[in-house]
Amino acid sequence: QVVESGGGLVQTGESLRLSCAASGINLRFATMGWYRQGPGKEREFVAQITTNGTTYYADSMKGRFTISRDNAKNTVYLQMNSLKPDDTAVYYCRCLSFDVWGQGTQVTVSS
Repeated sequence: QVVESGGGLVQTGESLRLSCAASGINLRFATMGWYRQGPGKEREFVAQITTNGTTYYADSMKGRFTISRDNAKNTVYLQMNSLKPDDTAVYYCRCLSFDVWGQGTQVTVSS
């Protein structure tokens, strides 16, 4: 399983770092991703990191969000900077290699 943490309430322009800790899965050998679902919206792709460290981002997150991994801690991170109210959503971690989803963590950005 994967478990997200680090969500919360911040103001426009502030930063948050989300964590995704895995158990029963060695993230060293897994492609991992972050997705989000805003109020009244469909779930959308945010970022992805492959086993060799290659990263991909949705266009609207490029330059503001950074996905990374710490294999020693078996954890994937999403650093989110310059947050906007449109970034308000439940953020989900996904292990794409085994199609395992976390329960999500709420991020709320106030204006």
